[in-house]
Amino acid sequence: MKSNNDNSEGISRRRFLGQASLAAAAFTIVPRHVLGGKGYKAPSDTLNIACIGVGGKGYGDLHSVSTENIVALCDVDEERAAKAFSEFPKAKKYFDFRRMLDKEHKHIDAVTVSTPDHTHAVAAMAAISYGKHVFVQKPLTHTIYEARKLAEAARKKKVITQMGNQGHAGEGARLICEWIWDGAIGDVYEVHAWTNRPIWPQGINVTRPQEIPTTPPTLHWNLWLGPAPWRPYHPAYVPFSWRGWWDFGTGALGDMGAHIMDQPYWALKLEYPESVEATSTPFNNETYPQASIIRYLFPARGNMPPVKLLWFDGGLKPPRPDDLEEGRRMGEKGGGVIFYGTKGKLMCSVYGNNPRLIPESKMKEYKLPPKTIPRSPGIHEEWIQAIKNGTQATSNFDYAARLTETMLLGNIALRMEEQNRILHYDGQNMRFTNSDEANALIKPEFRKGWTLAY
Repeated sequence: MKSNNDNSEGISRRRFLGQASLAAAAFTIVPRHVLGGKGYKAPSDTLNIACIGVGGKGYGDLHSVSTENIVALCDVDEERAAKAFSEFPKAKKYFDFRRMLDKEHKHIDAVTVSTPDHTHAVAAMAAISYGKHVFVQKPLTHTIYEARKLAEAARKKKVITQMGNQGHAGEGARLICEWIWDGAIGDVYEVHAWTNRPIWPQGINVTRPQEIPTTPPTLHWNLWLGPAPWRPYHPAYVPFSWRGWWDFGTGALGDMGAHIMDQPYWALKLEYPESVEATSTPFNNETYPQASIIRYLFPARGNMPPVKLLWFDGGLKPPRPDDLEEGRRMGEKGGGVIFYGTKGKLMCSVYGNNPRLIPESKMKEYKLPPKTIPRSPGIHEEWIQAIKNGTQATSNFDYAARLTETMLLGNIALRMEEQNRILHYDGQNMRFTNSDEANALIKPEFRKGWTLAY
């Protein structure tokens, strides 16, 4: 027979074990950030991100997502990538994004794409095919077909996407929407948008180089070309001036339209235009014109009337409004937007910055409406938060693809300019109703070894 002391000892042990179990259970439900101290981020809260293109703009995109775990870097230009490669020594290094995704996809949650325009789609689609969330620099794609296919694939794979038109995350873009939806200038019937671009060589006098210099040993030229038709290396294309060549870039409209046209596109709830036409300075089959004017006509949307959108580039500007005060700059040096409504006008700078009713006396009289659109922490930060929250970012591919398609319709209109024709567009079916030649420019022909399949 056990003594009372023995029995007491057994009970105390059971109590101890029970209390220890309760303590352990309580410990496991304490928030991770409390356990780790101020600023602690649990490993489970950190995304594994791979970056395709880490020189130039890609270097900035890389650092904008470096709050997360950078697991892989890819760039075809070893010299331009050297700084990024050295700053993230633990990240795996690649020159071919297809090989990177094949080997590292199990360790990657999300991918950024900051390459020249002509490789945006193939890189993004490769990432989406593995179910990765994707951030792609503007413009989303090089062609209309690619934009449609990326949006379709993103929906099917249910990935979180974002295009890098940073003005879309700004305060100005939200104010413009809220003021227009509040009726600050009445029904908007016309918009003028302009840019000072191009700031690279293009136009009738820019032709394909005849000389064939030696390719730098640090540049993987075949990979840089990607799906584009083969041509020898030349410094006329890289690292910056590819923007002006039809095979690689999207000209001034593609370069800045995603920033400047974004404001009317969002605020006026635009989708596909019903017609587009273009006039420009002379150009050739190699590069975009030095200056152009694109005219879009959009149908009525809900309670919003039809609206004309005019785009100006290459130093061309829209007429100055009569009621814009003398000595006051129209937009800013890089461009701007003016909305014309039945009750007034609204002007903003590039990226939607500094929106104001004009003249300034109307701005002072205007009673500002409530801020109804959620504010953004930034174009990259918003994408990262959306991934973690299981929501969509505001410039996701459904929105970005339509905006990009609208811009690229203008570039097709430029190619058809000699026919002096207004192109009529059936957006639902992605085709022009009056030009087979224009329809042939909607879908690209990829070089052998490159695909948009997913």
